[in-house]
Amino acid sequence: MNNFPGKIAVFGGGSWATALAKIVLSTQPQINWYMRRPDRIEDFKRMKHNPAYLSSITFDTERITFYANINQAVRDSDTIIFVTPSPFLKQHLKKLKTLLKDKFVISAIKGIVPDENMLVSDYFIRYYGLPEEHLAIIAGPCHAEEIALERLSYLTVAGRDTERVEQLCRIFSTPYLKSACSQDVTGIEYASVLKNVYAIVAGICHGMKYGDNFQAVLLSNAIKEMRRFLDTAHVTPRDITDSAYLGDLLVTACSRFSRNRTFGSMIGKGYSVKTAQLEMEMIAEGYYGTKCIYEINRTCRADMPIMDALYGILYEQKSPVAVLNRLTDTFK
Repeated sequence: MNNFPGKIAVFGGGSWATALAKIVLSTQPQINWYMRRPDRIEDFKRMKHNPAYLSSITFDTERITFYANINQAVRDSDTIIFVTPSPFLKQHLKKLKTLLKDKFVISAIKGIVPDENMLVSDYFIRYYGLPEEHLAIIAGPCHAEEIALERLSYLTVAGRDTERVEQLCRIFSTPYLKSACSQDVTGIEYASVLKNVYAIVAGICHGMKYGDNFQAVLLSNAIKEMRRFLDTAHVTPRDITDSAYLGDLLVTACSRFSRNRTFGSMIGKGYSVKTAQLEMEMIAEGYYGTKCIYEINRTCRADMPIMDALYGILYEQKSPVAVLNRLTDTFK
């Protein structure tokens, strides 16, 4: 990959994929874009915007090569940004016959691969032979809706190859977006999962009419819990107050754009888990992440009362009122 990044492709058709496509087209002349539904592609070409997500963003479709065939999209691309929801990643990749190991893969997926209980980066390395130096991740704090509005936002790009990560940071930098570099791939990936978990809890508390005073204490305890897990699961120097950890937690737990907070709020108002999922128009990845982290922590054995409490609510049908009453007694 001497011509890094070469041809860049976005894989996914949701709001985050649309926001990242907008960013890349701000600094690159052309992108490839894979969407699994040909009808969405045809509507996109006709309307000049994504018909389903962030429709306020207008694209110059002459600068986009669309694909509904994942193998052709991989063959024609050098750097691939995966932006599919983690629960559907395996399903998409089942169709993939083209080798990935010679490509550079960027994961913008903020979740764990269900059933495997593996981080997305580890999944690509183990099952697709991707070298560590051919992989990077994108983390927040950054909501797609604010990228659409061009409000000042921040990203973190993490990878093992420092030179390539620095190049990616330049690609993901615009007048309204600043990007920072990191090497803590594993820690930031786990943090991206955990912030969704804690955002659901914050949403439940909001739905149950807990106030801002309590939310502040909840998030103070959540960041300490995140640090305990990260220090157990992946030991490396890190500052938990950096924006990729604390900042992403705060925006996901507090923003009206947060689908995980919205999902939790519905549960706090009395919706069942199943009903809340049916009402949601987008995937709340924290639901799946809670189960994955719970099972991973059976080995890590970090002290995680907030995550344990949410697991009880989501997967053991425990009463949110009873669980939270017990949880609040543990806070400091």
